[in-house]
Amino acid sequence: MARPIKETPILYGEDSDRFLNEVKENENNRMSIEEREKALDLFKKVMAKATFNKTLMSIQRTFLQR
Repeated sequence: MARPIKETPILYGEDSDRFLNEVKENENNRMSIEEREKALDLFKKVMAKATFNKTLMSIQRTFLQR
């Protein structure tokens, strides 16, 4: 049976400040097109050698459509 999802905690004080600073620092940290293509090629190689059930195959199709 599935476990209930816990409520997301609210951050206060230093934890809140640290979280917001990390968000701001990483706002523009995106993969370059070359990095994305390299990661996608590696993903495709791994997936070509892997065997999965139907649920994971649907996840794979979803990921490749992005």
